[in-house]
Amino acid sequence: MLLVSVLGIGAIVLGLALHSHIVKVKAAKMANVVPPAPYFPPSAVWNQDVSNAPVDPQSSNIIAWLANAGGWGNGNKMQVDFDIRVVQADASTPFVPFRKGPGFMSPDSDEISKFPLPAGGGAEGETNYQCPAEDEDCHLIVADRAHGKLYEAYQANYTGNVLTASFVAVWDLNRVYPRSGRGDQCTSADAAGFPIAPLLFNADELATGSINHAIRFILPNPRMRAKVFVFPATHAGGPSGPASAPPYGVHFRLKSSFDMSQLSPPAQVVARAMQKYGMFLADGGRIALTAQSDQDTMAKYADLGFGPHDLQAIKVTDFEVLAMGKPIPLNDECWRNK
Repeated sequence: MLLVSVLGIGAIVLGLALHSHIVKVKAAKMANVVPPAPYFPPSAVWNQDVSNAPVDPQSSNIIAWLANAGGWGNGNKMQVDFDIRVVQADASTPFVPFRKGPGFMSPDSDEISKFPLPAGGGAEGETNYQCPAEDEDCHLIVADRAHGKLYEAYQANYTGNVLTASFVAVWDLNRVYPRSGRGDQCTSADAAGFPIAPLLFNADELATGSINHAIRFILPNPRMRAKVFVFPATHAGGPSGPASAPPYGVHFRLKSSFDMSQLSPPAQVVARAMQKYGMFLADGGRIALTAQSDQDTMAKYADLGFGPHDLQAIKVTDFEVLAMGKPIPLNDECWRNK
């Protein structure tokens, strides 16, 4: 019995030592991570500290309605999707011919003839630049910092040495866009009219312990107010919710009273960003949050111990709605800003 006890204690000590070693190895892997450069200037709307911003008078009603309607969707669980990639171009990245795809969205889309396509990249959820016919909800995002541009395409497909898409937006990374974004009543690769890339968090940000921008979130269509949006959104999709539902573009902030001890350290980094910068309602869907993904960052998430279910302790009722102004009716008459 004494021998068994000694062996048991030894196993526990060995296990703790092994766990400590693994933690130290993971920390060493991430110790020299360089914080990612922001996609837009510091004064861009999604880079603003809203810790002390006023709460909307309808905040409690909107939050209560959303909670009673089923919350986040996905069984009312805040889950993280890792499918959207942000492919990084450089000065040597080749451009391929771009052609308008079926149902090309004009005048919302930019008129372009070529698109940067780095080797080894891929569309949303894919290892290449082809969007399966059965998956019409494909996003292709390429950050071309060498030329100060962010390309975001929807339903993009590369075949026959030509890229086609039903929508493409080319954002100027050096520009602080006005309240009406790329244009009033104009959509983007997300229905709200936002750029996608600057609202995605990534593994390097988690490793540095700080996300310095607002976060993108989505809700099921029946849980968003029908045919209206609020700035900084410039468009709405096809929601069917009542007047009590949150509109496209609504700005949620995690309450300062939220108990962070419920979350793992990397999940706390996301939660602190939700308290400082909030999160914007950008599109319709059932997986609430989106983390940036590519071929090398998934291993980084694993090294950090961050997974798709690590934020499930955060409930709708842990948020408040920031002052949003009067909702704007959707009329789909896009007026592009020059």
